[in-house]
Amino acid sequence: MHILIIGNGVAGITAARYIRKRSSHAITVVSAESKHFFSRTALMYVYMGHMRFEDIKPYEDWFWEKNRIDLLQAYVEKINTEKRTVSLNTGNELPYDRLIIATGSASNKFGWPGQDLRGVQGLYSLQDLENMESYSRDLKKAVIVGGGLIGIEMAEMFLSRGIEVCMLVREKYYWDNVLPEEEARMITNHIRKHSIDLRLETELKQILGNEEERVVAVETNKEKTIECGFVGLTPGVHPNIKVTEGSPIECRRGILVNEYLESNVPGIYAIGDCAELRNPPAGRKAIEAVWYTAKLMGKTVARSICKEATPYRPGIWYNSAKFFDIEYQVYGSVPASGRAAENEASYYWEDSKRERSLRLVFEKGSRKLLGINVLGMRIRHHVADRFLREGWPVDKVLAHFNALYFEPEFSRNPIREILKKLNSENAGKAIKALGFKEVKHLVFEN
Repeated sequence: MHILIIGNGVAGITAARYIRKRSSHAITVVSAESKHFFSRTALMYVYMGHMRFEDIKPYEDWFWEKNRIDLLQAYVEKINTEKRTVSLNTGNELPYDRLIIATGSASNKFGWPGQDLRGVQGLYSLQDLENMESYSRDLKKAVIVGGGLIGIEMAEMFLSRGIEVCMLVREKYYWDNVLPEEEARMITNHIRKHSIDLRLETELKQILGNEEERVVAVETNKEKTIECGFVGLTPGVHPNIKVTEGSPIECRRGILVNEYLESNVPGIYAIGDCAELRNPPAGRKAIEAVWYTAKLMGKTVARSICKEATPYRPGIWYNSAKFFDIEYQVYGSVPASGRAAENEASYYWEDSKRERSLRLVFEKGSRKLLGINVLGMRIRHHVADRFLREGWPVDKVLAHFNALYFEPEFSRNPIREILKKLNSENAGKAIKALGFKEVKHLVFEN
């Protein structure tokens, strides 16, 4: 049996590796982006000079031949589901018995005038990085449109080369469509401390170019013109499903799949950012464009193809990122600003320097833990997952905070400061309203 995989990101490559572990099936991975798999999240460090491209390839080049995984650098133009073939831009056709579509995401564009000028782009692919590198020569100023994680990565990349950065964010605070207001305000202040011209509640109106069709400025909805030599479009991504055009493969925003990650066409699967679950598990979204879900989908589809069919079960939601030197972790359900349900409450602590914070979200009556947000410190993944799976009450979580907290750099454990604030006279009304009992005793455990 021949397994054909379109896309060599973490989803596609994980599927290839785990199919090989379980079978002797022929495997071909097709990608137009690059021949070899690389860590997409590490692209920024190549630009910043911390790593070389060969350093972000998790496997040596000989790995693929040794494991009998054929790599083909080409672009798939069409899928013929009746003939079970794909057409390549080289003019060739490849047959398949099982097809896995793992084409990832593409950067969003919203029809702005000038969005196709030279020097205007997102940051997702290896080619995006190469273009960004070429436009950075003699670049004085860049404008980044949109908040979120890709935008902050791009800003850090430019700052590493002394390039001035202006960011246009339509929200009241940075990423407050994801973060609660207090955390969003903290990140907003932190970004400005890094000398970024962050313009909130500001939207892009149009991008201006010269006679060579190269960007020279942007105009905002506040009638301001900002001169620049590069525009980064980072208002999110969408599933890259262009390859399904003209085929009977059913799509909505992404390629629709069942719990075994199979599409409506038997023998064709979709995984990673391009997949949309018809019936997502409770507490999860239909599309989740994050690294670990892509990897888990790759493992799941390998089992399905190798006659060990296992439903996709992503478990407790989590994510992590970095805003310059403030790390971010989230577990479970933490609603964005103004989106908490009526039966939800939260306890929030922030240190005096406004560089570290903890939020515990819980049910008002039972005090059952629903979510954890952490900025500027680290917590243990397996402990956070356990607390949420077992539905610990939030005051018990605080009492066992030392099991949760993890900081290898010997910084001061904040739990005593957290409890002092919680038990203070000023917090008395809040404690009573939230259903807390006084938390005095800490349980030290590994």
